[in-house]
Amino acid sequence: VSGGGRHRPGGADRHYEILTMIEKNVVIFVRGEQTYDGADPDATELISEGTMSIDDGGAVTVTYQETELTGMEGTTTRFTIQGDSVVLTRTGSVNSQMVFQKGVRHSSLYETPYGALTVDVSTLRLAHRLGERGGVLEAAYTVAVEHQLVSRNQFKIRIRESMR
Repeated sequence: VSGGGRHRPGGADRHYEILTMIEKNVVIFVRGEQTYDGADPDATELISEGTMSIDDGGAVTVTYQETELTGMEGTTTRFTIQGDSVVLTRTGSVNSQMVFQKGVRHSSLYETPYGALTVDVSTLRLAHRLGERGGVLEAAYTVAVEHQLVSRNQFKIRIRESMR
């Protein structure tokens, strides 16, 4: 009998799931708007090259580099879209994580070169239509810093496959 049915403890018969992932170069168009009490809305528009990946589980990740225009040069921004939530993670000169989920308030730490702050994000509207060729991600939300409402915000991100 040649080894049939024998298992080695700790190893040789372990099963590993292999995830496949689609990754593409994309062009990202970001339009953000912030409104503070008693002030006109402050809008920012940015066009950047980045990447978009989709894993077997359907999670979409969009990554790009911030520029001097946003005041966060040296920061990598990553949106991870999975089901009914979007996680925005920034690493570099600014480190933060914000979770967007309609009707839910999420608190996180926002680290800047000047110190860390508690930031609460309450998502009012969240929609996304994303596929292999790109799509749209939109959100409207409020931001409270140290539990005090400071702004109402919205963003619309359009993603399209790069021709490069």
